[in-house]
Amino acid sequence: MAPRNLTQVTEFILTGVSDHPDLQIPLFFVFLLIYGITMAGNLGIITLTSVDSQLQTPMYFFLRHLAIINLGDSTVIAPKMLINFLVKRKTTSYYECATQLGGFLVFIVAEVFTLAVMAYDRYVAICNPLLYMAVVSPQICILLVSLTYLYSFSTALVVSSCIFSLSYCSSNVINHFFCDIVPLLTLSCSDTYLPETIVFISAATNLVLSLIIVLMSYFNIILSILRMRSSEGRKKAFSTCASHMMAVTVFYGTLLFMYLQPQTNYSLDTDKIASVFYTLVIPMLNPMIYSLRNKDVKAALQRFLANSCCSFKSM
Repeated sequence: MAPRNLTQVTEFILTGVSDHPDLQIPLFFVFLLIYGITMAGNLGIITLTSVDSQLQTPMYFFLRHLAIINLGDSTVIAPKMLINFLVKRKTTSYYECATQLGGFLVFIVAEVFTLAVMAYDRYVAICNPLLYMAVVSPQICILLVSLTYLYSFSTALVVSSCIFSLSYCSSNVINHFFCDIVPLLTLSCSDTYLPETIVFISAATNLVLSLIIVLMSYFNIILSILRMRSSEGRKKAFSTCASHMMAVTVFYGTLLFMYLQPQTNYSLDTDKIASVFYTLVIPMLNPMIYSLRNKDVKAALQRFLANSCCSFKSM
């Protein structure tokens, strides 16, 4: 009986965003700029919401953790992506690939539920303002964030374990710029029914549950705003959740575009474009959305810069 010619894959080759050689350097500088802005913006939000006394509220506590998640999400993807623009052989080891997938899942699931928690926070603030500090107390805030991280880590562990329990023994070329689930499943020479089922159930549960929380929160927020007699009160109430509404629309719009498109129209190239958006572009946009439309954040930035200048002059 002839021996079977099966060799277990020990490394993967990433095709990247584009395989055109002339585009590698321009794309490197484009994504380096995006990552630089992402780092600066999210670190700025983390710093301001940590040191400014007027931003020590539940809303900015959750915003700080959203910035941490955005920073983690882009950092899991961007450095390896940038290196691959500069090298001819875009390889990643088996364990490095598994770690990247796990990290990506931790942060993307955490972002989904952090946005839902932030919607609930706005609901309580607008619809039940007298009970706000009791319902969204510091202890409850820590509990909600801790549960979000714990659940996202558990989900990432289960899903990535399922993906990398499969055998990869033929092609090792991943048609993507990072180790994502669908491209990895297409490479496996094992039966992928169980992992695909687990991935589908997990993704559908996370998306539907978080979307229900967001939609129910904003449905009640809109009803509460419409009941207000003062136009100034309506304007103030709307302004407190306008930034979050914009961030939610961009993020969930991208995810729904990915998951609700007809299977006949699905392509890995479309998946790449959507992945660039929610792994790199949205983490860059979120600090801008929350700072440019938020008077408290802009005032905190001015105070921080003023204090920094005073400290520098006194040296």
